[in-house]
Amino acid sequence: MKKLLFSLMLFCSVKAINAQVMSAKPQWATLNVPQLKCWECKDRLDKYLLQETGPNGDNGIMKWTVNMSSGTLKIQYVPDRITLDYIKTAINNAGFDVDSTTATEDAYKKLPPICKRAAEGGGQIKGQPPCKLPPNERQ
Repeated sequence: MKKLLFSLMLFCSVKAINAQVMSAKPQWATLNVPQLKCWECKDRLDKYLLQETGPNGDNGIMKWTVNMSSGTLKIQYVPDRITLDYIKTAINNAGFDVDSTTATEDAYKKLPPICKRAAEGGGQIKGQPPCKLPPNERQ
C-alpha cells in the first residue's frame, strides 16, 4: 500500500513539473532602443539585464542580441516569469529610451555623454573612430 501511495505521489509530482515546463515557452521581441549605438551603451545594458529580476524575483530573460547599427534589441523572455512591459521598464530604469517610453530622469543623468540622446548631443563624437566598432578595432 505504501509503495502504491508513493508511486501515485511521484507520478502526480512529475506531471505537475512537466506541466510547468511545458507552459513556459520563451518568446522573442524586438525593441527599438535608439541610444544603443556604441559598445559602452551595450555593455551598460548587458550588465543591467543580467542583474534584473522579474516581479516574482525570477529572471525570465533568457538571452538577447543588440544590433548597434539599427539601435534594436532582440530579446528572448519567458512570459510566465516576466512581461514585455516589465522588461521595457527595466531598460528605462537603466537610463535608456525603449519604443515609446522614455528613460527615468535619474538613470538617464548617470549615463556617459556618448549614451545620451542624439538630440541632447549624445552619440558619436566627431573626430573619433566609430563607436559601434569593438574597442579593440578602433584606431
